[in-house]
Amino acid sequence: MIKIIIVDDHQLVIDGIQLMLAEESDLQCIASALNGAAALEILKNTPTDIVLLDINMPGMDGLECCKLIKADHPEIKIIVLSMLQEASLIKKMLKHGASGYLLKNAGKEEVVKAIRKVYAGEQFFGTKVLDIVMNSFSGKKNTAKENPFPKLSRREKQVLQLIVDEHTTGEIAEKLFISFGTVETHRRNLLLKLDARNTAGLVRAALEYGLLDS
Repeated sequence: MIKIIIVDDHQLVIDGIQLMLAEESDLQCIASALNGAAALEILKNTPTDIVLLDINMPGMDGLECCKLIKADHPEIKIIVLSMLQEASLIKKMLKHGASGYLLKNAGKEEVVKAIRKVYAGEQFFGTKVLDIVMNSFSGKKNTAKENPFPKLSRREKQVLQLIVDEHTTGEIAEKLFISFGTVETHRRNLLLKLDARNTAGLVRAALEYGLLDS
């Protein structure tokens, strides 16, 4: 029996996946969590084979959660299930240890196949995800969408670049010679300006709209 935990901030999504996988005799959804921090608490005492993980969640997002799961439970396999389609974000999740990446419009057959393949030690990517990643290696540069956000200051761009590069608040403060609190203020302002809920949202906006290209 493959033991699965679903981590997504929408209960409706969790319920739908649980209902879908209940029809498979070798798959068992043993728990669910609405954010990364709750997932880590469950994993402390719950033997798990596969985590189906969303990225854009409040509190601890999927980027940080993936990294911590692999650090504390390297044997657990992670499959990302997200609406985010940016190649750079997909690569970040793979770098953090994800073994699969599916878009949320994937059908039951693809999700079940991904779980079984990853459980067997393979990697699995949805067809569209594979196309996105391959195109990113082909030299084709995607044209950024028209920027709908307020203009960022020079300092905000510096902070955003360091966030995208995965630096902590303390590291950003040290690199820019500013206080921890000042970095947190810039982070809050960026969340407001870019209409994002967390770090994953900031990274997504930066990549999707080319906010750091100039």
